This record gives sequence, structure tokens and C-alpha cells, in this order.
Amino acid sequence: MRRLNRRSENRPFHRPSGGPPPPQSGGGKNRPRGKTSKAQVTIAPKVATEIDAWLRHLQAERQLSAKTIEAYRRDVLQFLHFLAEHCGGAPSLNDLAALLPADVRAFLAARRSANIGSRSLMRALAGIRAFGRFLERNGKGRLAALAAVRGPKLGKTLPRPLPIDAAKSMADPTLAAGDGRGAWIHARDAAVLGLLYGCGLRVSEALGVKRAEFDGRDVLTVTGKGRKQRMVPLIAPVAKLVADYIALCPYDLPADGPLFVGAQGGPLSPRLVQLAMARLRGALGLGASATPHALRHSFATHLLAGGGDLRAIQELLGHASLSTTQIYTAVDAERLIEAYRSAHPRA
Repeated sequence: MRRLNRRSENRPFHRPSGGPPPPQSGGGKNRPRGKTSKAQVTIAPKVATEIDAWLRHLQAERQLSAKTIEAYRRDVLQFLHFLAEHCGGAPSLNDLAALLPADVRAFLAARRSANIGSRSLMRALAGIRAFGRFLERNGKGRLAALAAVRGPKLGKTLPRPLPIDAAKSMADPTLAAGDGRGAWIHARDAAVLGLLYGCGLRVSEALGVKRAEFDGRDVLTVTGKGRKQRMVPLIAPVAKLVADYIALCPYDLPADGPLFVGAQGGPLSPRLVQLAMARLRGALGLGASATPHALRHSFATHLLAGGGDLRAIQELLGHASLSTTQIYTAVDAERLIEAYRSAHPRA
């Protein structure tokens, strides 16, 4: 890509009205949490206009979550900021269409040098490619260089489920008794963790459940990724955990409001769920891999080990593709091999 001349009409990127605040340039694992660089990404006006339109498209047409849109926005701005430094000026739409694969590889190398992991690089490349496809569909140029560059290789990692007894204990409200918090908070944490393991929910899905959804039925309507809804069975032990929490909760829970609330009555933060899980794994002597999401892994793995149908597990988890669910077959096979090696006399 040729070096660019800086343009006097370049301006800071402005977010669409109503959206989250624009991310700052830079980032990565080395930056302290809660702090951002004061430097702003400067881009050409026409490119900024296309980014605005793309973000609106992601929200209105693709119905992606706010966190996903924020991540895509940040990745594209980091790419543009790199190109401005790498090529001597903020790129125009024509400059983006003239990108060479070497420019994209240089960006990935720069991010790698900032200790960014392979999965984060893959996500960044996916976001930039999504923006490139949007430009191509709208006749703003084809970013062929993005398709010509392979993403980094990802190491194969398997989900790490909890032992069955430990997963069950996570939903025991008496396990955390005596830590100075109220009984209703213990009941709340047990109900949330019970939904993660008993229904296979993501943390965001459990915290997104409205009070009206818990109406005594044995099914629960859950809104997952892409705002797709699915129905999951609400087994009796989990239903009792939720009912006990509602009975103890000191706040009114409006039908259209969140089912789970914090100590001040506002929506419960995912961070508090993580902290509750950290306390319990300490009490049970579990490792750092025992996270709230590990309960979802445990749900799928234990169902599969018990003879559950893979297609049914896919529906319960809300996976769009069966290939995503098939990773749990590898987990189950690995557990069988471990059992064989530890118990068979000829192993």
C-alpha cells in the first residue's frame, strides 16, 4: 500500500447517536483495567460515515449484542489507527481498497507484539472482514487483501467441566453461609448458578431473564446470542432455588424487570456472579478453571455422558451449528480414556 498524505479534513470518529461511547485507540492485555489511552483515532470523513452505517446495520439488521458491536467497533478503529501510523496518513475508502496482504499481516504482527492472543487476533480479523464485506455490498470497494490473509492458528482447547458433585454443590446456598452477606444474597447466587448448571445458560442469559418468565411453568424462555429465543426445561430443583430467592428478596420484582437484582435493587452485575463462583470454588478446593461458564460446559458434558442426544443438547445450549456442540464429544471421549488408563489392568 502506498504511503498516504495526511488530510486536513480528517476528524475524530463520532459514534452514532444512542450507542455506547467510542473506544479509545490502543488496548490489549498490557493496559491496566479501567484505563484507556487519551489518543483518539482520526479517520477520513467518508470512512467514518461508512462505519456509522455499518454499526447501525449490525444493531438493526444483524441484531448483534451491544458487547459484540463494541468489540467490532474497537477492532476496526485499531486497524485504522495502525494504518494511519503505518502508511503516513488516515486511509480513505480508495486506500482501503488498495490494501496489500502485507499491510494486514503487519497489523496482525503489531498486535501480536503487544501480547494479544491468537483468539483475540482472530476476532479482530473477523470484525475487520465484516466491515470489508459491508463496504463491498454497498459498492464502496472490495478489500481483497483481507481475504488473502490467513488468521493465526488456534490451539485446540477442550472445555473443562466440573465434577458432578462439585457442580451440584455450587447451587447450595448454605455453602457460603457465614460470610457476612444476607441470606437472600446467598439464595440469589445459588439460583443463578443453579440456572447455569441446571439449564445450561450463559451468565448473560440468566441475568437477562425477566421476572415474568418465572411463572410456575416447567419451561423457561431464554434470549441468547443474536436475540434468538429458545425454551429450556426448568427442572424442579432449579425452580425451587429460584422460588426460594424470590421469597427472600427484599425488593419488589416487577414483571417486566430483571429476575435477579443486586444489593441495591438494580440489575445484577455479571462480575458479582464471578465473585460468588470464586468464593465457592475456594470453599470446594477447585482450580481457577471453575468459572460460571464452566457450569454450562458441565451441563453439556454431563448430559452427553448420561446418554443425551447431541442434537437435543445443541438445542438446549442454543448453538446455531452442531459443530459447536460436537466439541463435548471430545471431552466425553477424553474422560473415557482417562477412566480406562486409571482402571484397566493392561493400560
